[in-house]
Amino acid sequence: MLIIEKIDHSQLPKHIAVIMDGNGRWAKKRGLPRILGHRAGEKAVRNIVETCAKLKIKILTLYAFSTENWARPKTEINSLMVLLKTYLRKELKNLLKNNIRLNVIGNISKLPQGTKTELDKVIKKTSRNSGLLLNLALNYGGRQEIVRAVNFLLRKKLKEIKEKDLSDNLYTEGIPDPDLFIRTSGEKRLSNFLLWQLAYSELYFTEVLWPDFNENDLYSAIIEYQRRNRRFGGI
Repeated sequence: MLIIEKIDHSQLPKHIAVIMDGNGRWAKKRGLPRILGHRAGEKAVRNIVETCAKLKIKILTLYAFSTENWARPKTEINSLMVLLKTYLRKELKNLLKNNIRLNVIGNISKLPQGTKTELDKVIKKTSRNSGLLLNLALNYGGRQEIVRAVNFLLRKKLKEIKEKDLSDNLYTEGIPDPDLFIRTSGEKRLSNFLLWQLAYSELYFTEVLWPDFNENDLYSAIIEYQRRNRRFGGI
């Protein structure tokens, strides 16, 4: 039996969130520069995005660049931004072909102008697509997102802040919380990713490094998700 045949297509997660970890270690194991690990990770992104689209997953959120990543060497940051811009140019045709809509969460004001321009272009050109919503988390931090939402609410001078008020002022406004969270490379932490939204998500960790993560690894995560009994604090 193929692993995909074990999936119950009536019980798929609506929203999958992924920390794509391990590009640098993948390159180091092969004696390659880190940027080549990121390029290999780009191929995994394409594969997983297209696989989610074929499965008819509604939302995929990928942690592409965190607020903490600015602490990396400047040469690596510059290479990542060029890689992102190149990826967007190359993938536009595939996004349109697969009916995928691109969205960004995070404070993109700090990104290079060329990268922002390419993002705006792809977001606009895919805006009418009705299939998978692909969220790229760029210059994103969960704590910073919550503080930003609180400051918005303080300016409104509300007497009391409710959960919905906060949810409605996050970057993910109007987007359902993730059902399934995946982190590759064996690390078992959230790393400031979707801290509010992951409150009741099923967490799945794998030793597989991101460039090696393929559709069968995604199927395994979904099968494990479907084995769990989601009670949301109830019985």
